[in-house]
Amino acid sequence: MESPKTLLVIEDEKAILVFLRSSLERCGWQMLEATTGWLGLQLAASRKPDVILLDLGLPDQEGLEVLKALRQWTSAPVIIVSARGQENDKVRGLNSGADDYLTKPFGISELMARLRVALRHALSRPDDAPPVYEHAGLKVDLIARRVWLFQDEVHLSPLQYDLLAVLVRNVGRVVSHIRLLNEVWGENRNVTPESLRTIIHQLRRKIEPDPIRPRSLRTEPGVGYRLERAEDRAEPAPTNY
Repeated sequence: MESPKTLLVIEDEKAILVFLRSSLERCGWQMLEATTGWLGLQLAASRKPDVILLDLGLPDQEGLEVLKALRQWTSAPVIIVSARGQENDKVRGLNSGADDYLTKPFGISELMARLRVALRHALSRPDDAPPVYEHAGLKVDLIARRVWLFQDEVHLSPLQYDLLAVLVRNVGRVVSHIRLLNEVWGENRNVTPESLRTIIHQLRRKIEPDPIRPRSLRTEPGVGYRLERAEDRAEPAPTNY
C-alpha cells in the first residue's frame, strides 16, 4: 500500500490549520504544521515533505524570506497561500521560486487540484542535495546559512556564500562557468568570467586548508567547478583557476 503524501503547512492562523487538517486527512494526506518560518525550515529539512504550503504573513519573518531559504537546498513544490491577492505579490512569489499561488479564502477542491499538479511537477525534478554538507573539514549548513572549516566558523561575503550554495546544491556534479554566472549574478549580469575566478580564489582561501591543493572545491578545466561529495576520496591536486 502506498504511503500517504506529506504536506508541510507553514501558517500561523489556527482556523486555517484546523480546516486544512480535517480536510487533508480525509483526502489521504499527512499534514505537518509549522506556525513560524523558522519551525517550517526545520521541519522541511527533517521530514522532507512532498509539497509545502507557505503563508506570506508569518509572525517571525516574511514568507518570501522562508521561500528563498528553502530554495537554497530543496526543490520540493511550494504553493504560496496568502490573503494578498494583488498581482505583484503573486509575481514576486513565483519569481522567488514558488510553483503556484492560492489566494485566501479557497476551497479544498481547488487546493487538491493544485496539489496534484505540484506532485506531477515534482516527478521530473532531481533529488535534493542534503541541507548540511560536510567534507574534508568543510561544513555548510544551507538552512542556517553558516559555514565552518573544522571547528572555526567561516564568514563569507554574500557573493561568496551564494556561489558556494549553488555548488552545494549540485554536489558531485560539474557546474559550468555560465551557469554559475547566471545563478549568482543573474542573467542580466554585467560581469566577466574573471569575476567568477576571483570569487573562487577568495572562497578557496577561506574554505580550504590548503587553497593550492583543494580537497572540496575542484576545478574542471575549461568547463566549471565541482564540489566533492563526502564519499569522494580523490587526492588533492594543484588547482588551475
